[in-house]
Amino acid sequence: MTRRTSDRGVLLAAGALVWRERRGRLEVLLVHRPKYDDWSFPKGKVDPGESLRTCAVREVAEETGAQVALGQPLGRVRYRLSSGARKEVSYWAARELETADPAVRARQPVHPASRTEIDDAEWVDSAKARKRLTHAMDRDLLGSLVDLWEDGKLDTWTFVLVRHARAVKRSVWRRRRKRDAEADEATRPLTSDQGEVRARALVPILAAYGVGRVVTSPWRRCYDTVACYVRAAGLTMVTEPALTEAAHSRDPKAARRAVADELSRRGPAVALCTHRPVLPSVMDAVADYAPGKLLRSVPDQDPWLKTGEIMVVHMARRPRRKIRAVAIEIQRPVLSEGR
Repeated sequence: MTRRTSDRGVLLAAGALVWRERRGRLEVLLVHRPKYDDWSFPKGKVDPGESLRTCAVREVAEETGAQVALGQPLGRVRYRLSSGARKEVSYWAARELETADPAVRARQPVHPASRTEIDDAEWVDSAKARKRLTHAMDRDLLGSLVDLWEDGKLDTWTFVLVRHARAVKRSVWRRRRKRDAEADEATRPLTSDQGEVRARALVPILAAYGVGRVVTSPWRRCYDTVACYVRAAGLTMVTEPALTEAAHSRDPKAARRAVADELSRRGPAVALCTHRPVLPSVMDAVADYAPGKLLRSVPDQDPWLKTGEIMVVHMARRPRRKIRAVAIEIQRPVLSEGR
């Protein structure tokens, strides 16, 4: 199978450092590759039309049997293969999900890796893992994970902001003169090409982050953007009227409060879908929790996010019980994933 490469001709791969706490100690999940006789973290090459995040979750499932939800990103490792090709592996922290978790239901089935590829997977105490890992770059990754754990920044929950996918233009939809302007806006649908395709492409991304709660503006273009995932995961949609454009124009503080409630809600990852005019209030709510250095990594002006694009905010409870954002990602789903 042809593997996905970057625009620079670099072979792309993804993996995860799956972790848990046992008796006050940090443990990580390692795999053994008989071909190389090495111990490493589960990872693998990105398939054509697959996102890095979906790849990371799939590879963990194939190599260890564990279904995981991604946490914060841990960076990229770059190196040159014996063939001379360059390879770049993106890693995330991750935690195991129950097999009945809604996010697992929304995923495509995977086939276990062959015994010739992976012949062992084992939970190992982080101190022992440092000695067992074969490659220095893996030990460096483990060091970053341990640092986050010791600083109280590893045990996170996830907020996913979704801007609705592309909708039919207002000039086209407002042809039914018996309706008022707000009714027109409330019923304006996604386009049948880009809009609906991007809505489907969101499914594997939201599943990769373990989304177990979906909150949306009740207007159709937002509702339909996340409906594909809700159906695949077997969830019940939560509609929040304060997130519509009209409600926001009347009372922006209500939208900001609704977002703040979701940001501070400890539990399964939440996805919140809204409109471009509401995004300034959303970003104000995020800014209340995020240090300035994190905000410098995200857009600071309109349009904030493109249609169908997401922003992932990883939250943690810091010392003195203070809730803070510890990482932010921007992701535009790969279109062919949702076809």
